[in-house]
Amino acid sequence: MVDVNQRVILLVEDNPDDELLTLRALRRSNFHNPVIVVRDGAEALDYLFVQGRHAERDPDIRPQVVLLDLHLPRLDGLEVLRRLRAHERTRTLPVVVLTSSNEERDLVESYQLGVNSFVHKPVDVTAFFEAVRQLGMYWLVLNELPPPRSS
Repeated sequence: MVDVNQRVILLVEDNPDDELLTLRALRRSNFHNPVIVVRDGAEALDYLFVQGRHAERDPDIRPQVVLLDLHLPRLDGLEVLRRLRAHERTRTLPVVVLTSSNEERDLVESYQLGVNSFVHKPVDVTAFFEAVRQLGMYWLVLNELPPPRSS
């Protein structure tokens, strides 16, 4: 069971290999925060808006950070970001795009939609682990969130 005071990570990733690498990188960096994994954009919104198959979860558990892939089934990451920023409850939620996309338009549109950070997934495993370690250090240890807004 997840405690509302724990700094939860929401990982939105459809690639099982990238999911495993991210989880390993967090553990190796000694981040033992709960990680909620969803595998498509629609499920990410269900989790964040406490609806659908996630309607029964504790709505007071707010992720400290969302690690969002862009190329997702059902609803892509840019549309997820667009919907998060349009809603008062999730407007200030930290979102880091963690993607293999090298498309400049993905980078530009992500920032236009209000992403907090855009990170290319390094191909090299060591570099990937280091990138996740640095993300974890900043978003889980150093960064402070504003209080949640009501819906």
